[in-house]
Amino acid sequence: MSSMTDRLSSHPLFGSLGDDRIEAIAGCASDVECAAGEVLFRVDGNADEFFLVEHGRVAIELEDAAGPGLILGTAGAGEIVGVSWILPPYRWTFDARAVEATEAVRFDAACLRGKCDADPALGYALFTSLAGLVRDRLVAARLQMLDLYGRPGPDGRGAGGLGD
Repeated sequence: MSSMTDRLSSHPLFGSLGDDRIEAIAGCASDVECAAGEVLFRVDGNADEFFLVEHGRVAIELEDAAGPGLILGTAGAGEIVGVSWILPPYRWTFDARAVEATEAVRFDAACLRGKCDADPALGYALFTSLAGLVRDRLVAARLQMLDLYGRPGPDGRGAGGLGD
């Protein structure tokens, strides 16, 4: 298996940051294995870590008191799980659960925030990369909503009387 630095430098989120910064980020990273069904984090918990999935699949869920959680999406190999660590109040907004055996890189968020504070250029570059990830997820969520509710009418409300 390659070194953590090599693994991170091949990922789009980190690859453009340069070797010294990737080395710093790697110091906040460790390997983790999650069994199928294992919870990575729960809504409103402290967002003190995030994950880069290397193998397996993780579901992002919304708790449902009437039964199992509603799966909002899944993350597979190469995808990041958990972006709530980057902005205060550092609390999770959803649950995350491994739906199959999963191997991931776990990042200590406090460690990484400290390195970003010490190197504002690193913080800016990482924040910019994460903002792109959040943008892509927002676009995907909007497209998913179009699938569910139909194209908005001329008044901006969804088809089928959903704004009536």
